[in-house]
Amino acid sequence: MLRALCLDLMGTVLHDPYLEALQAATGLDVVTAHQFKDPASWPAFEIAAIDEAEFARRFFADPDGERVFDLNAFHRVRRSGYCYLPGMCELLDALGGHVERYVASNYPIWIEELRAAFGLDERFEGVWASHHLGVRKPDPRFFERFLSAIGHEPQHCLFVDDREDNCEAAQAVGMRAHRFVDAEGLAGRLREEGIPVEVGPAGN
Repeated sequence: MLRALCLDLMGTVLHDPYLEALQAATGLDVVTAHQFKDPASWPAFEIAAIDEAEFARRFFADPDGERVFDLNAFHRVRRSGYCYLPGMCELLDALGGHVERYVASNYPIWIEELRAAFGLDERFEGVWASHHLGVRKPDPRFFERFLSAIGHEPQHCLFVDDREDNCEAAQAVGMRAHRFVDAEGLAGRLREEGIPVEVGPAGN
């Protein structure tokens, strides 16, 4: 019996504006900007091992000193770029009363902004991110801590993510998994799991 739907957030429920924000903050195309990126700073920020100020200091380092990381520009584009993916707002609302809904995301402290901006606490029974759990997917400890927090056995949970490696990691701890493509595909999987749900016209 399916009791809990456990959803990644970025690229599954919401559009992730990271790439657009990165371009705005650096003035570079994404490929070039990533050449100057410190690969350790974002994962550390996502698990709250460093704060936002340290993340901004370390994340982008132009060896010639010609460009800096404009955190204000990054935030401006990031905050204006989030939106529900087509059909997901409607699907989440339709699931109320049929199955418990949880966020299971890799994301830093900015997830707290999204709780308010997108009514996550009204659409989900719980919101859990790497920022809260201190570890990132696909590390099995993420799923172990998440399952402990929501109080469900893994076999009663369907984990949904747009990344295959995260889905495989969830399956390795005993969860069911669905790789997200779109809301219609997820609705179909939920019907297979015995949850009666349809996706209506996409709104926001």
